[in-house]
Amino acid sequence: MASELRNQRKAWSVLIVSTLAFTVCFMVWMMFGVIGIPIKKALDLNSTQFGLLMATPVLTGSLVRVPLGIWTDRYGGRIVMAILMALTVPAIWMMSYATAYWHFLTIGLFVGLAGGSFSVGTPYVARWFPKNRQGMAMGVYGAGNSGAAVNKFVAPVLLVAFGWTMVPQVYAAIMLGTVILFWLFSHSDPSHLVPSNVTFKDQLKALKDPKVIKYCQYYSIVFGGYVALSLWMVQYYVGEFGLDIRVAALLAAAFSLPGGVLRAIGGILSDKFGAHKVTWWVMWVSWICLFLLSYPQTDFTIMTVNGPQSFHIGLNVYTFTGLMFILGISWAFGKASVFKYISDDYPKNIGAISGIVGLAGGMGGFVLPIMFGALMDLTGIRSSAFMLMYGVVWVSLIWMYWTEVRKTPVMGTEAKSFSLQN
Repeated sequence: MASELRNQRKAWSVLIVSTLAFTVCFMVWMMFGVIGIPIKKALDLNSTQFGLLMATPVLTGSLVRVPLGIWTDRYGGRIVMAILMALTVPAIWMMSYATAYWHFLTIGLFVGLAGGSFSVGTPYVARWFPKNRQGMAMGVYGAGNSGAAVNKFVAPVLLVAFGWTMVPQVYAAIMLGTVILFWLFSHSDPSHLVPSNVTFKDQLKALKDPKVIKYCQYYSIVFGGYVALSLWMVQYYVGEFGLDIRVAALLAAAFSLPGGVLRAIGGILSDKFGAHKVTWWVMWVSWICLFLLSYPQTDFTIMTVNGPQSFHIGLNVYTFTGLMFILGISWAFGKASVFKYISDDYPKNIGAISGIVGLAGGMGGFVLPIMFGALMDLTGIRSSAFMLMYGVVWVSLIWMYWTEVRKTPVMGTEAKSFSLQN
């Protein structure tokens, strides 16, 4: 009994301190979402260049997820997470001394290592809990995504008070303190290691599994879309509604905060109702919200019997923020449900599979901001970002229907026999 109680205490200690570490890592990873705005102005960047600037850290954080997942299985999450966070501290500090566009892109690649922390912490915390509580554990850890919202609260204050160069200096100090706290309050358990001589190349063979490809597609929306819009929203509010950067960051947090914090609830719901049901409803809510968000500000005139009449159609800032809030909640649940799929289907290979799926999600977060910028430069329509996301969600809904929904007794070909049996 005493041993079991001690293990429970260790499990919760690991979960709490790992979630704190992931929150700080995500805050750093999203740094360009705020400081990128004055940098864009200073360097006179177009929207495509700005998208690349914000997405560069996401690229590195995505590419390292698979090897980090493998190393976590092999060496343990405690040592891998501590080394990963420590490596980012010098790069974060150096960001304040960058002056040229290529400086920001190069240093951003090293800062982006912080984004790889997800595929370390997910298998690390999951293995401290029984299978029927792993969805909850991974959901709580994944709530560290709220670091994107923390960035929107902290960075604008530092930026306005001291200039943007103060932000990376403060973030470097916070990261260093977090490394120390993590090492003091985390634990290791040799039984959690997965001894294996499987190589990176061998793990990539998992991509031949259609289910893994499908989960990658889902995650590219609920996580990749979350990352992309978290980076994009502050400048969207500034440009679309003419808001001050502090107000814009605060409203943008209405999407980022629930999109991170409520992931834990998504994990609990996935444990209770199953990954499929939660993900299906997430996709439909996303589809509706993105359809409404896609409509651009429109002025048109029609001829009536009383002469020409002009009308305006478009979302005001309050309706827009409300829809983004709902979308953030939906994607929080979706991020948890996708990883519940993984823990159910690949219990002995969580680290590697979560690394592959996390890579896909991260690559979505890298590619989408660049595409947002390119579409805006091409069309001049800010809501084109949501049009793109709307199309991506359509793909997932169709894919999910043909591979999962049609096979269920409620909506598929078995519905008739199911009803007769009951």
